[in-house]
Amino acid sequence: MGRTSSIRLSDLFLNRPAKIWFHWLLPCTKFPHYGTCTSEWFEIDEMLFDLCQHRHFISRAKLTKDSVWNGCHSLGPLGVELKKNLISQWWNSIVTFREQIFRVDTLHQLPGVVNSDRSSAVLAHSEALRDSLLNQKLTKEELVLSMESILKSSVTLRDNLLHGALAQYSQCLDLVNKKIPFGLAQVGVCFHPFPDKGQETDHVISTGERTASSLVWFCSARTSGQWFDYWLRRRLLWWRQFAIGSSNFNSRDYQDEAGRKGARICYAFPWGNEPLEIIRILGENELLQAHCGNKAQVQARDGRKSVVPQALSVDGDMDRGLFAYLYDALQATENSAARKKLHQKKVLKLHPCLAPIKVALDTGKGPTPDLRQVCQGLFTELVENGISVWPGYLETMQTSLDQLYSKYDEMGVLFVIFIGEATLANGLIQLRNRDTTIREVMHISKVKNFLTKYIAAAKNL
Repeated sequence: MGRTSSIRLSDLFLNRPAKIWFHWLLPCTKFPHYGTCTSEWFEIDEMLFDLCQHRHFISRAKLTKDSVWNGCHSLGPLGVELKKNLISQWWNSIVTFREQIFRVDTLHQLPGVVNSDRSSAVLAHSEALRDSLLNQKLTKEELVLSMESILKSSVTLRDNLLHGALAQYSQCLDLVNKKIPFGLAQVGVCFHPFPDKGQETDHVISTGERTASSLVWFCSARTSGQWFDYWLRRRLLWWRQFAIGSSNFNSRDYQDEAGRKGARICYAFPWGNEPLEIIRILGENELLQAHCGNKAQVQARDGRKSVVPQALSVDGDMDRGLFAYLYDALQATENSAARKKLHQKKVLKLHPCLAPIKVALDTGKGPTPDLRQVCQGLFTELVENGISVWPGYLETMQTSLDQLYSKYDEMGVLFVIFIGEATLANGLIQLRNRDTTIREVMHISKVKNFLTKYIAAAKNL
């Protein structure tokens, strides 16, 4: 690739305006095209899941699409950092740069059995259940009464964040002097039951987890349609902001079980579109129900009028979002020596704002103690400035440069910095760009400023 596609280091440090190009925006021409063929997307799944496990994005003995979608997986160190960065960008877009939106944090547990449609997971005391079931003296009617009593003392694990936001509405209304519009935002873990296909019987239910994001926007009925269009447009642009293939993020009309119309923001996975975020106008009933129908308690000021506001919800799934960006970022180049896609050269071209590790520090030839000391100093300087660093210089096993580059490319690392004999002699380091693969020389004193400007420029794209 041509040098005009990379950031020119000299432009940054010779007082000339820097023109920064980001190669993660350009799709790799050799990346396998998503198709409708089942075997084709299965190979893509296999390639991504193998990378996610091998590079510690996800921790699970056997990773499948169902296990991921049902929330039966744990995140490894890189997955945690990627998810943290995604959530941080969500907060920035919803709260940090928007007036009259407040953060809230509500309980994971709701008292009693909230839903009777089996759509929620319930926590009950196992000892009390076992005692009742094993008590042979109880009649059928007495057993039913005992179970009902146990359920009444149980708690429901939340399956969404809406209930908590609606419950906090009246208290937060005082913050805005009872004037609308305003919003309540939250990110938290939610739970959902699903049938365990690995069991012999269909009656075995397991519980999955997901990290949900929620914005509940309270506005008047006369402006609810305008706000719906505003948030749909804003959220779609946000999802596309960090993508290589932005057209894979799309919006579709949606209607819930109550007949309320809305929209879904979806990602076109290899097997089809899956929703990442749902935007709905809930009306006023949900808010009234949360406050026992007390209109006086929920009334707000819309100009000079006193009204019961409409609630508009924006419900997202951060775990699905994480996988959407992993699929979007995965690129592979052909390898004539490899027959299977699993052995192709793979690169995770994650957006600079989402990349879990920005810089990897490694050492070349030279006295190990001195080189390590330089690496530790640079590591501390970068971390103190909010730049995530991978301490590759601590690795004792010798590997080739190609192996190192492949490892860091699969981890999505933006830059690899090599500290060598030249660094000890004259302060020069070698910096390799993930997206261009160009290696350039820079003085170690300018590394921090270069990386800070690069990341800051990526946020403004």
